[in-house]
Amino acid sequence: MIFAVISGFILAALVPLFSSFARNLIPKIYPFLPLGIFIYLGTCFSQVTQNAPMHWSYNWVPSFGVNLDFRLDGLALLFGMLITGIGTLVFFYSSYYLKEDKYLDRFYGYLSMFMAAMLGLVLSDNLISLFVFWELTSISSFFLIGYKNDDPSSRKSALMALGITGFGGLVLLAGLIWIGFVGGSYSIIELVNSSELIKSHEAYPWIIGLLFIGAFTKSAQFPFHFWLPGAMKAPTPVSTYLHSATMVKAGIYLLARFTPVLGGTDSWNWTLILVGGITMLYAAAHSLFRTDLKSILAYSTISALGILVFLLGVGTEDALLAAGIFILTHALYKATLFLITGIIDHETGTREVTSLGGLQKVMKPVALAGYLAALSSAGVPLFLGFISKEIMYESTFHFSNWAIILTASIVLTKVFLFVAGFWVGIKPFTGNLPQEHAKAKMPSPLLWIPPVFLAGLCVLFGVFPGILDAFMQTVFNSMSPEGEVIHLALWHGLNWVLVLSLLTLGLGFALYKFLKPSQSLKGKLAPFDKFAPIELMERIGITFQSFAGSWTGFFQNGYLRNYVISILIFLTVLAGYRLYDGVDIHLDWSQISDITPSEFLVVVLMVTSIFFALITKTRTGVIVALGIIGLANCLFFLYYSAPDLAMTQFSIDTLTVLLFMLVLFQLPKNRSFSTRKLRVRDGALSLMFGVLISILALEVFEAPSYTEVSEYYAENAYLLAKGKNVVNVILVDFRGIDTLVETVVLVIAAMGVFSLLKLNLNPFNKE
Repeated sequence: MIFAVISGFILAALVPLFSSFARNLIPKIYPFLPLGIFIYLGTCFSQVTQNAPMHWSYNWVPSFGVNLDFRLDGLALLFGMLITGIGTLVFFYSSYYLKEDKYLDRFYGYLSMFMAAMLGLVLSDNLISLFVFWELTSISSFFLIGYKNDDPSSRKSALMALGITGFGGLVLLAGLIWIGFVGGSYSIIELVNSSELIKSHEAYPWIIGLLFIGAFTKSAQFPFHFWLPGAMKAPTPVSTYLHSATMVKAGIYLLARFTPVLGGTDSWNWTLILVGGITMLYAAAHSLFRTDLKSILAYSTISALGILVFLLGVGTEDALLAAGIFILTHALYKATLFLITGIIDHETGTREVTSLGGLQKVMKPVALAGYLAALSSAGVPLFLGFISKEIMYESTFHFSNWAIILTASIVLTKVFLFVAGFWVGIKPFTGNLPQEHAKAKMPSPLLWIPPVFLAGLCVLFGVFPGILDAFMQTVFNSMSPEGEVIHLALWHGLNWVLVLSLLTLGLGFALYKFLKPSQSLKGKLAPFDKFAPIELMERIGITFQSFAGSWTGFFQNGYLRNYVISILIFLTVLAGYRLYDGVDIHLDWSQISDITPSEFLVVVLMVTSIFFALITKTRTGVIVALGIIGLANCLFFLYYSAPDLAMTQFSIDTLTVLLFMLVLFQLPKNRSFSTRKLRVRDGALSLMFGVLISILALEVFEAPSYTEVSEYYAENAYLLAKGKNVVNVILVDFRGIDTLVETVVLVIAAMGVFSLLKLNLNPFNKE
């Protein structure tokens, strides 16, 4: 399993190598990666559907309880097969859709990396590794959304998506660590057994609040939804992959995965019902005011995600089953509609639904796929969407005292989504073919076969839902371990749920015939734009940017002396507060040895050098005086049997003096900015800081000496790390993670410097 997860990262890393000698082979080879993983997951299908989840564990940081633990159960298998199955179709689709793109090789690298991150996320059974893959999805999606990096709006959308999901990721990290601390384990399957302990803990409201923010930002729930429509700046294959089956479903997966651990309480259920309900209604209504096909799909996707959150909030067995089926249903029909939108854009050059029509005359298979996807989206009988809709209504219709309100909300949402689905899947193909699109033609099979295949599955699973019984049973059991045995059927008898389903179809069709997409309809939302969440967030961003500019201008003003003063003032206040806050300082002068003549001479030398540095008028004199002070410190180290520190200090001081002297030759003539007032300020600050540091240093003699840590390192340096130099062993082995992070920081800094060196600020300069 570890190879299946990291294979995407490996191929992404090999893209530069292949690009140098076999660039044209990348679109032909890389689509077989998701296909191979899909087949591999298929071999696990029979075992998983027999309620026998599969486990894999690989040591990573075992001392911290952090391992690469993977678990394949029904929920993970559902998402894994969607990620790789739809991924396979998108990979093949992209090979033709973007065949003229000069950065196609780079695109496949980003896509492979994203697929691997999503696989790792849904398969992880460890909280920390789950978070790592969670963040990798945000980073890789940033590159995909901003793939058209020459377009400012594309860059802005990518940054917005990264900012929102990155913020949610940091909040999620706090929640995951808190869960692990309270539950006593980072293993998700072990936390299920600690569910009651976590839910009864006083930190439970904070834990679910942090988890909700992480999930809501990733899955575009109100008021964090606005990044998703902006992400439509990405190429259509990216929109298909990220916004139908993978990235935006990550938050849904997170909530579903933690339902057995944290769910079942009023605070969990009603928060999800409220947020999901607002999101699904708000976004479904907004989809009716859009005219761009991808924009319509974006808002209908947000609404579908709201429905899933809403169902997880309802939390009954019917609701959890409906959520599992709708995850599959939505992925199939929404991916189909996205792919069809890409074909329409590719062949006609427009996505404006108001100027499209009659395309079935020139692309019949594509039109057939659009009709089937739209009908499944609407929930027409004999389609998978009908079955998922029936179970949705069943779950809300019997939900205590709020049944009427909840059922009415989801019925209204489905009516709006009926119209949105028909606008994208049916309207562009019916009616008369506009003259400007007369040259549109049937696309390559690489473009139309994927949507036809996905649309066909909507019909197959709708007509024969029993095919999914065993699979959906395991998905259902992943969210409700004690759930009942399920059986999917096309006919549930004559009941109120069927009446509601037929009412939805009738109202949806009537609204579709009555309401026509138009720019004037879209313009009616303009007066409300100033109240939109995106406008609020942008105003907050501008305010914060202004504050940051003022703050930076005040503290980071380019003068080194001001930086040093700020640091010294902070440390002086901090140390002074510690002394003021009732801490008794006892200085045992008896532990201080007598001053020897040699030490006295060194002190005199240091004091003399300090005064010389204060009164000299030349930079050279100051540097030399400070160098003498450093060398005097070396003598103190020697006196107290620390020759290694003495040599280190000597080397650093010598190098520093030489560097300063070399730099001085390049500086302009010295101009003194010092005044009597500034000298008094600097002198007072220096005296206060020196006195406080001296008191704290003398207080060390009174502090008890703890040797357990040093003894542990001394005893285990050779046994555990096979090193005799304890300091080196601590840095390399015992502090390996810290050293790794420092190395990563240096690599990132080096990449930044290299990029700046290569930056051409004048592209018109050919020299």
